[in-house]
Amino acid sequence: MSDGKRIIAGAMSGTSADGVDVAIVAIRGGGLEMSAELLGWHHREFTGALRDMIGRIRMGEAAPISALAMVGREISLSYAATVNESLVAAGLSAGDLAAVAAHGQTLFHEPPNTIQWLDPALVAAEVGCAVVSDFRRADCAAGGQGAPLVPLADYLLFRDEKKNRVLLNLGGIANLTFLPAGCAIGELIAFDTGPANCISDYLMRQADPSGVGWDEDGRLAGTGVPIYPIVTQVLAADYFGKAPPKSTDGPAMIQLFNDAQLATERRYPLEYLLRTACLIAADSILESMRRFLKPFPEEIIVSGGGIRNKVLLDMLRQPLGDGAVRTLDEIGIASEAKEAMAFALLGAATLDGLPGNVPAATGARRAVVLGAVTPRP
Repeated sequence: MSDGKRIIAGAMSGTSADGVDVAIVAIRGGGLEMSAELLGWHHREFTGALRDMIGRIRMGEAAPISALAMVGREISLSYAATVNESLVAAGLSAGDLAAVAAHGQTLFHEPPNTIQWLDPALVAAEVGCAVVSDFRRADCAAGGQGAPLVPLADYLLFRDEKKNRVLLNLGGIANLTFLPAGCAIGELIAFDTGPANCISDYLMRQADPSGVGWDEDGRLAGTGVPIYPIVTQVLAADYFGKAPPKSTDGPAMIQLFNDAQLATERRYPLEYLLRTACLIAADSILESMRRFLKPFPEEIIVSGGGIRNKVLLDMLRQPLGDGAVRTLDEIGIASEAKEAMAFALLGAATLDGLPGNVPAATGARRAVVLGAVTPRP
């Protein structure tokens, strides 16, 4: 395209398994000089049945091979439909796309073993363009965690010559990228801090399997009281004190919470448990920043579905001050589009044959090209 521009649809479904986010992104340049312009963003929810099946598989329930195959097909059709809806909304067609960069749905992540479930050939057939997928495993093969994968995009889009800045994503899992002022890409720090929404979402789905699956705006958590013995036991787990690079997954965090709840030998109202889940998320994020980030960041830019949880966001803002914490929406980018944008940039790097991982973040022995390319049918 003219001026080196290519349009890539970044597509992902997070560990909360609520649906697919697609960002239509115009990318110019290459390597560490890439820039990205968000042309459109769209979200499509998974059906309740698909979300429920993904949740049960992720929590370790046995599933027949036929169910795994069906789930992979339904996930892939959801990805394709979301991309096609995004193209219509943006006034574009598949012919305008260089590729779809699709993360797939995490079913299991315990490095070096990881599964992101997707049929890229089906997505390519349904959309009508090439698909870049399976981003984690090349990093795992190089000795890395396969996560976090967003630091390249964070560096490209948000580094600052004068500010020490954190990009904090509140998905099912909370992950951050620390960009010291004027840093080179090898000097950034990035890791999963622990849970963000995964425990709250799990509690809501347990309480009301046919409901929306999350505590809308944190309303129920806002009426609860935190259960400090649960908070203390969860945060005493080895993961939280371990230095980065590190990554985790929702089922591991949910298991810590369930074990701590059982240890109290009491039953608590749902709103108490939700408030407790928010406090665990906020405390683990704040303690991670205090312990592992030097100097402490001057600005924290928050994105992801967790920004809709007022209780969680307030728990982050109160000790840091409103001025230090901004949502991505406040600087003009749709918060829930950020990770999909990141995959668009990773897809561009793959198409260029350039590394997309940041070994300082994942712990890989070397920088590697991520992903596999399924050609346009």
